[in-house]
Amino acid sequence: MKKSLPNASGDLFLLDEETVKAGCESALESPRKRIIFPIQRTQDALVQRLINFMQPGTYIRPHKHPLAHATETMKVLQGAIHFFIFDDQGAVIRHFPVSSKDQFGVLDIEPNVWHSFIVTRPDTVLLEIKKGPYDAATDKEFAGWSPDEDTEESVVLLKKWSAYAG
Repeated sequence: MKKSLPNASGDLFLLDEETVKAGCESALESPRKRIIFPIQRTQDALVQRLINFMQPGTYIRPHKHPLAHATETMKVLQGAIHFFIFDDQGAVIRHFPVSSKDQFGVLDIEPNVWHSFIVTRPDTVLLEIKKGPYDAATDKEFAGWSPDEDTEESVVLLKKWSAYAG
C-alpha cells in the first residue's frame, strides 16, 4: 500500500493548484484515504516537511512522539479537521475544530502528547513540520488502547469521534 509520493526535487518547491488536485485525487484513490507528499528533498533532512492530502474517513491512529525534540507543527492549508488530545487511558481530554478558513489553522504539539484527528471536509490538505531525520522506529508511539488501521474497531472509533465534531 502506497503511503507517500516521491520526495520533491529541485531547488524550489511551490505548492500549486495542480499539485493539490493530484494529491487530493491520490488520497481519494488510496485505501487509507490519505497520502503524504514529502517536500524535503531527502528522508534524512534535518527538518521534515510534509504535505498531507486527506479525505474524510481516514483513520489517524492515536499516537505521541516520544523523543524530547519531537515537536510537531501542523497548518491546515485547505479543508478542516477535528483535533483530539487524550489522556494515558484514551479518554478525550480536549477536542476542537481546526480549519483553513475559520481560524489561523496552526497546531504545535509538544512531545509525549497523545493526539489524533478526523478529517471533516473533503480534499483537506495539511502542512506538517517536524525535526528530522525521520526514523520510523522512533518517530511515534501508537497508543496501546487504540485499534490498528483497517479494523472494525477503528471504524467504530471514527464514528464515535465524528459525534464530537457534530
